[in-house]
Amino acid sequence: MTEITKKTILEIKEGLKKRDFSTLEVTNSFISASEKNKNLNIYNTFTPEKALESSKISQQRIDRGEERLLDGIPIAIKDLFCTKDILTTASSKILSNFIPSYESTVTQKLWDAGASMLGKVSCDEFAMGSSNETSCFGNVINPWSKRNGKNLSPGGSSGGSSSVVSSGSALAATGTDTGGSIRQPVAFCGVTGIKPSYGRCSRWGIVAFASSLDQAGPITKTVSDSALMLNVMSGFDDKDSTSANLDVPDFTQSCSDFKLDKIKVGIPKEYQIDGMSAEIVKLWQQGSEWLKDRGAEIVEVSLPHTKYALPTYYVIAPAEASSNLARYDGVRYGLRNSQDNLDELYAYSRGEGFGYEVQRRILIGTYVLSAGYYDAYYRKAQRVRNLIIQDFQKAFDKVDVLLTPTTPTAAFELGSQLDPISMYMNDVFTVPASLAGLPAMSVPSGLSKDGLPLGLQIIGNQFDENSVLKIAANLEDQARFPFLN
Repeated sequence: MTEITKKTILEIKEGLKKRDFSTLEVTNSFISASEKNKNLNIYNTFTPEKALESSKISQQRIDRGEERLLDGIPIAIKDLFCTKDILTTASSKILSNFIPSYESTVTQKLWDAGASMLGKVSCDEFAMGSSNETSCFGNVINPWSKRNGKNLSPGGSSGGSSSVVSSGSALAATGTDTGGSIRQPVAFCGVTGIKPSYGRCSRWGIVAFASSLDQAGPITKTVSDSALMLNVMSGFDDKDSTSANLDVPDFTQSCSDFKLDKIKVGIPKEYQIDGMSAEIVKLWQQGSEWLKDRGAEIVEVSLPHTKYALPTYYVIAPAEASSNLARYDGVRYGLRNSQDNLDELYAYSRGEGFGYEVQRRILIGTYVLSAGYYDAYYRKAQRVRNLIIQDFQKAFDKVDVLLTPTTPTAAFELGSQLDPISMYMNDVFTVPASLAGLPAMSVPSGLSKDGLPLGLQIIGNQFDENSVLKIAANLEDQARFPFLN
């Protein structure tokens, strides 16, 4: 059974087709792995019974020759996706008793494709964080910790999603990415994840952080598995006003093309920042050489407004958060601190229910939207965002994709980055693509001197996930990354 948890989605599908094992055997293997890895504190809500029930139905369809794309595939769900009749907390005390009466569009697509849910996995509270240390359930531990004896951060906000795949406790997981919340944790945990173009996957039924930035995406071991998951998760949804009404191509077709003739790969010179570890720089150069060996042309490009991306993001995202989180007032649902008057009910419920980092960002957002400061901060940030978008557009006139590091360092020790600015710097390479709404993917491509995963990021033009996946598959093929499980 241990060998089952080391397989990919495509390998499991092939094994089920050949009758090497049953869906129940697969599901029980991942349930056992999840129980074995309890010390990693991954799950907020564990639902093995639900997974087993779904797997039985999947086996019946397989036996009838009516199998669906993800029949027999046990996955985990980031605890931001609303799941009908199952606790959905956003890892926040204020939603500790919230049980939705509806299903998010993305998770419904996954269930319709036959996937089964092992449980809801932890994240930074309301997806606000880069280390998974802001969850009210306590931090998730990176499974690679056992390689160096220290408890390492799995990254955030999708730290639970990355950790559950890296530890072999699920075949795949959903994540969300606002400023790097899929790409940074997968780089820390040695797995793969893609943030699709803004609008590719429906946001309906996902607890909102920053509505103009939030995007769902898959986390898996391999690029091909991510492509398969993205096929299912993508598509127009009339319940989401920001959903793109576009046909969904077969993303898996891009993952087997290892010829990069006539492909131009851009290297943004502004991503060569002070303080970046030498091993990250070396890996970046190695990635360029790998792609060059496959026929790609390496071109230096400029994204001059990149240096303004982080401050721009940390104006826009908190501003949208302050608006979105205003709905949590202790009246209709969630934590309620009963008081004598309405103002005190709001104040005490929010003060008790929101963690420190969430409160910080709400206050920042309220400030930049307040009278007298809106033009100075929020409006100016939106103008800079447009300049960043224009930078990318000019770059993609010259190249097909961009290659950058995913993070400036490998995974850091839990509790080591107490300064908020230091924490925010973890997103320095991921935020620009988020502001521009572009597809971006991180692929595990090497190990640090301490034996920890390092990732490379591929950024594509809007709705060109296929090019991103093609380059990612090439990097994966040449890196031959040694997965933990």
